[in-house]
Amino acid sequence: MRYETTVPTSADPGNVWATWIDVEHWPDWTESVTSAERLDSGEFGVGSRARIKQPAMRPMVWTVIEAQPGRSFVWEARTAGTQLVAGHFLETGPSNTLNIRLSIDHSGLLAGLLGRIVGDRIRTYLRMEGEGVKRHAEARSAR
Repeated sequence: MRYETTVPTSADPGNVWATWIDVEHWPDWTESVTSAERLDSGEFGVGSRARIKQPAMRPMVWTVIEAQPGRSFVWEARTAGTQLVAGHFLETGPSNTLNIRLSIDHSGLLAGLLGRIVGDRIRTYLRMEGEGVKRHAEARSAR
């Protein structure tokens, strides 16, 4: 199962990236995350890990599996017989606009069942995160 949202932004790409990699402050700008903790230190990139808690969901440990600093990162988590792969992408849209694209791929034996149970919540959280990072990064850009 795949979920995706795209949000146009006027923010400087560096501010979107800085917002994303400051994982422990995600609860400050999106209500889709109640707590976030980096489980390592140093530069954010492949191998970086974080424990993320979202409303009405169990905490999950996410591990970065792909990263293009300043442009994108993809991380994965496993829970209840499923694998989740979440992408965070900065892309150029029509007329050179900047788009924030977020995606979740949900796979595994129980993905279909869990998708029917939590699919609407996943869509809502993606929209909340997209709008939240947009607001936060645009505010940083206006300073």
